[in-house]
Amino acid sequence: MTELSPAMTDLVLEHLRAIRADVRSTHERLDALTTRVSSVEHGVASLHGDIAAVRMDMAALRMDMAHMGGRLDRVEQRLDRIERRLDLADAPA
Repeated sequence: MTELSPAMTDLVLEHLRAIRADVRSTHERLDALTTRVSSVEHGVASLHGDIAAVRMDMAALRMDMAHMGGRLDRVEQRLDRIERRLDLADAPA
């Protein structure tokens, strides 16, 4: 095997150092991106939880509205009955 001259050895070492620096930089950027993606994933999971909570709140509001509608119907019926008893109601058409 042929031996490299000192100038060639220095050149090869210089290139290897540059390659190592590039690989190190790539690893650092990959670590940073991994951290950011993880943060985005946690944010999305949190949003899914928030959306589920909003849906549950909306379902509860719908149930409350239905309950209030039923109560309002009963109040209206009672008011009609009171008006009829007191002869305050208009004659039915």
